[in-house]
Amino acid sequence: MAAITDISQLDLNGTYSYADYLTWKFEQTLELIKGKIFVPMAAPSRRHQQISWRLTLQIGELFKHHRCDAYAAPFDVRLFDKRKSEKANKDIFTVVQPDLCVICDLEKLDDRGCLGAPDFIIEILSPGNSMREMKIKKDLYAENGVREYWIVDFDHETLTRFKLEGEDRYGLAEIFVSNETVVSLVFPDLAIQLEELFLP
Repeated sequence: MAAITDISQLDLNGTYSYADYLTWKFEQTLELIKGKIFVPMAAPSRRHQQISWRLTLQIGELFKHHRCDAYAAPFDVRLFDKRKSEKANKDIFTVVQPDLCVICDLEKLDDRGCLGAPDFIIEILSPGNSMREMKIKKDLYAENGVREYWIVDFDHETLTRFKLEGEDRYGLAEIFVSNETVVSLVFPDLAIQLEELFLP
């Protein structure tokens, strides 16, 4: 089989596993969600990276002396299909790269990233990925047991917070605007002042 060195060699309508993903030899960022390829519409904007950096600094400082570890993209998070029980790479059909994530069960960490659901995920919206983050990834993270999920929308200067209720669903979305402070429900020491986060 010929080496896959360019995304154009893949069938974007095909179904792939994490074992396939590991064999690809190109640098373009992509994610697999239930075997389907999701490719970013464009590289993250300067504003996206600015917001990500500010969040990374604040979260990194909080978790520096904490029993949980925090990671920023690119960082592979492999999630299981609930119908699969084996942990072999061939049985993993979802690998995502959240903008930021926090993992408290350090047994989930290995040299390739995280195997299983983080406790907390933040995604920052960019042109072309709003629907993916708002619907597909929200459902995916709930199904896998991510305890808290934030979506940052810098264009509208809002942050949407979801908390897991039950095993696999989020409660109602809570939306915060730029003059408010958002406190994590899972990590109450984490408080983000949106006015500072959204400074130009």
